[in-house]
Amino acid sequence: MSRLTLIKGSCADQNVDAVVNAANRGLWAGGGICGVIFSKCGMSELAEACEKYDTPLCDGAAVITPAFRMTNAKYIIHAVGPDFDLTPTAFEALFDAYFNSLCVLKENNLHSISFPLISSGIFGGNLPDPVGESTKQCILAYKKFTADYPDYDVDVLLCAFTDSSMTDARIVFDNMI
Repeated sequence: MSRLTLIKGSCADQNVDAVVNAANRGLWAGGGICGVIFSKCGMSELAEACEKYDTPLCDGAAVITPAFRMTNAKYIIHAVGPDFDLTPTAFEALFDAYFNSLCVLKENNLHSISFPLISSGIFGGNLPDPVGESTKQCILAYKKFTADYPDYDVDVLLCAFTDSSMTDARIVFDNMI
């Protein structure tokens, strides 16, 4: 049975098959959750694995690498969320980042995943509610994925790291689920 759960915490700390990295197009180590994931996996190991992909990736793309030294997950799925400062109406690309991550999960016969709120921090641009928009696109992607693959069970954790992001995400989550 598939399920989507909103939790307060870091996606990097969840015991899942795959942790999602809110990646940049070059798959370089960055700040925020990206930096946390690179540190937990091992900076050089994860950077070397990411270098095997032909970058820059497009917004909405998702690729997979091992999790190396991260003990709570087997894989990292790197999802490229749009930068709403550069593309202020890139809602479809944000949806794709979530949906394509779920497809990569399925392609690798994995069943549990933890997401950060993709494109809700520095990539949120001038969106009035970047957390709410990210939550909405995650829910829409989850619903499409489970409709497209009803016999493939997934356990999805959407992780809000701060109290304020949890409050904003909860409003959208409760209205859509």
